[in-house]
Amino acid sequence: MNLAAQHSQLIKDHAKRLGFLSCGISNAGFLEEEAPRLEQWLRQGHHGSMTYMERNFDKRLDPTKLVPGAKSVVSLLYNYFPKESQSDTSAPKISKYAYGKDYHIVIKDKLHEMMHLLQEEIGEIHGRVFVDSAPVLDKAWAAKSGLGWVGKHTNLISKQTGSFFFIAELIIDLPLEADTPVTDHCGSCTACIDACPTDAIIAPYQVDGSKCISYFTIELKEAIPQEVKGKFDNWAFGCDVCQDVCPWNRFSTPHQEPEFEPSPELMNLTKNDWHEITEAVFDRLFAESAVQRTQFSGLKRNLDFLR
Repeated sequence: MNLAAQHSQLIKDHAKRLGFLSCGISNAGFLEEEAPRLEQWLRQGHHGSMTYMERNFDKRLDPTKLVPGAKSVVSLLYNYFPKESQSDTSAPKISKYAYGKDYHIVIKDKLHEMMHLLQEEIGEIHGRVFVDSAPVLDKAWAAKSGLGWVGKHTNLISKQTGSFFFIAELIIDLPLEADTPVTDHCGSCTACIDACPTDAIIAPYQVDGSKCISYFTIELKEAIPQEVKGKFDNWAFGCDVCQDVCPWNRFSTPHQEPEFEPSPELMNLTKNDWHEITEAVFDRLFAESAVQRTQFSGLKRNLDFLR
């Protein structure tokens, strides 16, 4: 086994030990296929008010511009599929990924630990860790490294584990053995397209982000347009519909991450509790949660819109 292969295996062993679902490797370089797609998506205005998507165009497509000297992109998946669901089926819903502690914190800690271990065992390695917080096209890299394929709803899908996972990366200056992509297994299925409450999946493999419930409830800072009133399927933060209906998610298994465990209080909020939520309750329930992104005023706006 050559050195690149040895180092690749070491990284995958550490990933498994740290609790990641899977780990795949790509050679760092320009994403030729993604460039025209991203350009067209932006030109069509499918990013809505997410103007940050227009910035760092070159960095999104070329990791060597983010990490000078980068040789490899290590993509990692981390399960967040919960054991339980909200007890009141008539209550406003929040996306499963936000049930527990903010994933940015939990996963970034694991990535830093991984970098430290690699530097101890291999020697001087330079790079950066990323968890959905920098101009990295994480789904494209994960697909390129064989962790799954990008489905018709534009989320990454794995045959083994479905799609309820976070994607993270190490972009490092270490030469590694690249993995090969897997084939698409969506077939003729259109479950996600048919189920989307706001018709945000405008064609197979194309999402108009500005029509997505996650966009309206998290990214949009102004008033939610009246034309989507009554179409939110009771989602107050994010939306899981396209994943919930995906046949591949019958293979999802509950995560083993204590930090992602939701509080019983959150799971047992009734419809009435949600609509009467106070800022003090919000701060207590969501102190370390991704729901903090909306702030109390944003969540209240979303809840009022559902009434």
